[in-house]
Amino acid sequence: MTPHMNTRRAAALAAVAAMVVVGVQTGAANASPDNGTDGPSATRSVVPFGANKASQRTAAIKSAQSEASSAAESLGLGGKEKLIVRDVIKDADGTVHTRYERTYAGLPVLGGDLITHTAAGGKLKGVTKATEARIAVPSTTAKIKTAAAARKVIWASGGKPVLALETVKKGVQKDGTPSRMHIITDANTGKELRRFEAIETGVGHSQYSGDVDLTTTQSGSGFELTDGERGGHKTYDLNQGESGTGDLVTDDDDTWGDGTGGDRQTAAVDAAYGAAKTWDFYKSAFGREGIAGDGKAAYSRVHYGDAYVNAFWDDSCFCMTYGDGADNKSALTAIDVAGHEMSHGLTASTANLDYFGESGGLNEATSDILGTSVEFSADNSTDVGDYLIGEKIDINGDGTPLRYMDEPSKDGGSADYWDSSVGDLDVHYSSGVANHFFYLLSEGSGAKTINGVDYDSPTSDGSTVTGIGRDKAVQIWYKALAEYMTSSTDYAGAREATEKAATDLYGADSEELSAVQAAWSGVNVK
Repeated sequence: MTPHMNTRRAAALAAVAAMVVVGVQTGAANASPDNGTDGPSATRSVVPFGANKASQRTAAIKSAQSEASSAAESLGLGGKEKLIVRDVIKDADGTVHTRYERTYAGLPVLGGDLITHTAAGGKLKGVTKATEARIAVPSTTAKIKTAAAARKVIWASGGKPVLALETVKKGVQKDGTPSRMHIITDANTGKELRRFEAIETGVGHSQYSGDVDLTTTQSGSGFELTDGERGGHKTYDLNQGESGTGDLVTDDDDTWGDGTGGDRQTAAVDAAYGAAKTWDFYKSAFGREGIAGDGKAAYSRVHYGDAYVNAFWDDSCFCMTYGDGADNKSALTAIDVAGHEMSHGLTASTANLDYFGESGGLNEATSDILGTSVEFSADNSTDVGDYLIGEKIDINGDGTPLRYMDEPSKDGGSADYWDSSVGDLDVHYSSGVANHFFYLLSEGSGAKTINGVDYDSPTSDGSTVTGIGRDKAVQIWYKALAEYMTSSTDYAGAREATEKAATDLYGADSEELSAVQAAWSGVNVK
């Protein structure tokens, strides 16, 4: 590269960096692990992100977008390529991480996302790309017949980019969950390249969390379940329907539910409480206002379908939906389930991990990791924090949880360790590798009791892993997700991303980085 290009690159990226004032993250060098506790006396191991005001974030993205053309040129992208800014984060040392989507000749490039990492002075420190392939196709005219509903795209997630058609087939999955199946077809040969599911599954008296405080809104002589303190989150009753929003949940005296599944308001109480605790955790831990970081709330729908035994996040409506369980009295609205579903939205707003293969497992694990962190953060005496997923909803009918983070294979299907076939598993099972990593990083290997629950976490090679505490572990995971993971990140990429995040937060010679490396080795990601 010529000196002229170096100067132009620095100028373009410095202009982006200069305007960014949001999302500052710092680390506490003298903090210690919390050893599984998260109460008032627990030592906070990481200073949270700085204020990430919605208006500041909007201004930062707008500023970065105004420089996107210069950034594309400085990165050596082709003349037909354009960058679209999705997010901007600034670290305490002034480093700016700008996340972009790409288009080619006006067509969206699926798997073309990238992140630039720019020093405070504008020097490019590095670029993280979902694909290293050069984006180019001989023609943007499809050779096969194009369905009216098909969207023309560039498919870059499978190696060499090709012109493709994306169609969305709507329907219902076997368990009653709505289906929004995306099918990617080669526009020249008609060969199916990929298909993936876009629906990601998976004072009130609550069913799972005891008596809880709710923020509601007065309306006339009554009240509605709208949380004005958290972006206007609303909770709706679908009345066993499967579309629309149903009815906004209201009450005459601002006392909601009776703590049993037989009362229709009770599920709404748990859903609203879970949404509030997730919002509060994102804000306190990461300085993030809402799922997308824009200060706007999602919404919740309860009483979906008849005897529907699941809950799901749908990014197209930016909403969470909960079924009532097999008996229509056991809604799937526990704290960790709510945190899990909303965290699918956070992943979609950051790395946007593809919901298939190893990246799909990382997507599901991210929701388990953050849902678990929400549960610990809520500090609820009725639903105490643990490393069990969905332990309150009894989805198996025998009192066992849905998943175990300390030894994932105890559920009968999840992977404890990585091997070359992990990506072939259902994403809810391939997630086990990352869940196990997070447990080891937080708590370490071997037998221990945390909040009354016994754990005994093994490692693939018999090594001993010493945990650094959950607070530090979740900061590392979030930073890796928000700043270093892309749509196609696999387990090897996740190790690299978390190593970079730990280095940024704690230093290249830190115990925290060594723990990250040891925990990944403990699940056979080397």
